[in-house]
Amino acid sequence: MLTRNHFDDEGCPVSQNPTPRQLEPLGHAVPSTVPTHWYNLAADLPEPTPPHLHPGTQQPLTPDDLAPLFPMALIEQEVTQERYVEIPQTVREIYATWRPSPLVRAHRLERALGTKARIYYKYEGVSPVGSHKPNTAVAQAYYNALEGTTKLTTETGAGQWGASLSFAAALLGLTCEVWQVRASYDAKPYRRFQMEAYGSVCHSSPSDLTESGRAMNAADPDTTGSLGMAISEAVEAAAKDPLAHYSLGSVLNHVMLHQSVIGQEVLTQLADTEEKQIDVAFGCAGGGSNLAGLTFPLIGQNLREGTTTRVVACEPAACPSLTQGEYRYDHGDVAGLTPLLKMHTLGKDFVPPAIHAGGLRYHGMAPMVSHALNLGLLEATAVDQDTAFRGGVEFARAEGIIPAPESTHAVAAAIAYARTAESDGQSVLIGLSGNGVLDLPAYAAYV
Repeated sequence: MLTRNHFDDEGCPVSQNPTPRQLEPLGHAVPSTVPTHWYNLAADLPEPTPPHLHPGTQQPLTPDDLAPLFPMALIEQEVTQERYVEIPQTVREIYATWRPSPLVRAHRLERALGTKARIYYKYEGVSPVGSHKPNTAVAQAYYNALEGTTKLTTETGAGQWGASLSFAAALLGLTCEVWQVRASYDAKPYRRFQMEAYGSVCHSSPSDLTESGRAMNAADPDTTGSLGMAISEAVEAAAKDPLAHYSLGSVLNHVMLHQSVIGQEVLTQLADTEEKQIDVAFGCAGGGSNLAGLTFPLIGQNLREGTTTRVVACEPAACPSLTQGEYRYDHGDVAGLTPLLKMHTLGKDFVPPAIHAGGLRYHGMAPMVSHALNLGLLEATAVDQDTAFRGGVEFARAEGIIPAPESTHAVAAAIAYARTAESDGQSVLIGLSGNGVLDLPAYAAYV
């Protein structure tokens, strides 16, 4: 139970300096099936990803430009070209509480669809918060604590990322303050309760706590909010606090790096099946972290070994950055506080409809994912909300797992493909990025 001494008079969490015991390995044996290194697609790309630019000078960012927001270890990971980056033992020990996540053959779904395709799903809903987001949250919290940061600020859409960073901060002795997109804050209260249970504070965004939030509310008091707005607030809060750093749940290169444990496990787990490779992989795409984690190791294998796995990014039709956005430099937030990123974007001022898949309501796409699409290494499709939920319900009634609304986009696209003649005899992979246990009101609205 949370008590008053967890928070100051303004309702903000009280900082707790991480003790060495929280950062040092516990000495527990970690299964050999938990990856020892993160995989970096940058090492295998035929052309480098365009650099991030300083918002003022429009010159490539330097480490000093990023130092006010991120610890140096993450800054180094953001620009590294090394193929593999070692995972700290403390991080691996935390991973081992749920990793490796299962790769499951969806026999019942195959039978329900009457398909000759072999369908697999990689299930990230087994993590403590029910999604893939802790893969990077734990790493980011660890490196921040190691550098002496005592507080993290962040944004969140549906709440999976905010809950994941709150979880990681609790384990590593940090406090966390979260700005949640207003539409999801109102529609998904249980995500906020989850964050608070871990000791974090969650605000509806745009809020009256920051200059950028006040300006956004003044411009449109009835706005449903956006991830771009919430990012502005979280970045502003971190920049004004010398003990705080900002943490991002998607988009940046180091986040893609941390999520690669998903796809690396897939490659290892496939060795225990009849498959030589996955023929087609479907992953939902909002900011890009789940898609990258699932598929970048597969794309790397294509580039290095000549395999031919097709990768399909499945985004919401209400926020179609990959299928309808422009590939250009743009800010990651509404207020223009963040660096300029070369990405597929709908424009930083774009405010999508308040769809249930709050985690996919971002105006842009990760630069590495955007670059991979531009190089023809993956393809993209847009799925409308009704089609996505129809796929989610069909999956739940066949396999028993209720997918998160975000995951239903990949599920629906894979189901549609499995019903085509082209899929006969092929292996199909679905990235089931999270469970929908805290999203049941959305299913109730659909059903």
